Amino acid sequence: MRSCAFLRGVNVKGIDIKMADVTSILASGNIIFSSDQPAELLERLMEECMSTHFFYDASLFIRSKEEVCLLEKNNPFDMHDDYNVYAFVGLDGIERILMGEFNHSIPLPGENAEIVHAIFYWRVPKGNTLDSAFGNVLRKKHLKNKMTSRNINTFGKILQNMGES
Repeated sequence: MRSCAFLRGVNVKGIDIKMADVTSILASGNIIFSSDQPAELLERLMEECMSTHFFYDASLFIRSKEEVCLLEKNNPFDMHDDYNVYAFVGLDGIERILMGEFNHSIPLPGENAEIVHAIFYWRVPKGNTLDSAFGNVLRKKHLKNKMTSRNINTFGKILQNMGES
């Protein structure tokens, strides 16, 4: 089965993984692979291997090709040049935690969030991703290894590399 491992915290805060070491789609750490093993087993194995090889506390989330397709397809927001849209991949239930955090933040004009089929989607004005109140929430320690996010356009690029557009 074709899958993608979404690495958390790659190429930020000194965690640099060279493309010669791992074949990744974009610098954010999206590794495409095929395996018949259960995702839970592969997540643990890959985290252990990445942690040992690259000397950091690796965290990743595996999604099948079908799940990646749904991440892109179920985006509830219209695409607009003035906004970035992110989808979050993570532990079961993280979408509810993120929505609670979003609802307790003060959104910027045009900033919005929705949950679609247990996936948290966030729209934020371009240039404000890290400056918004919710963007600051994402740095909280209690969320550190529970999720990662990708720009919605990333899923299309991943699917192209998985053999589907």
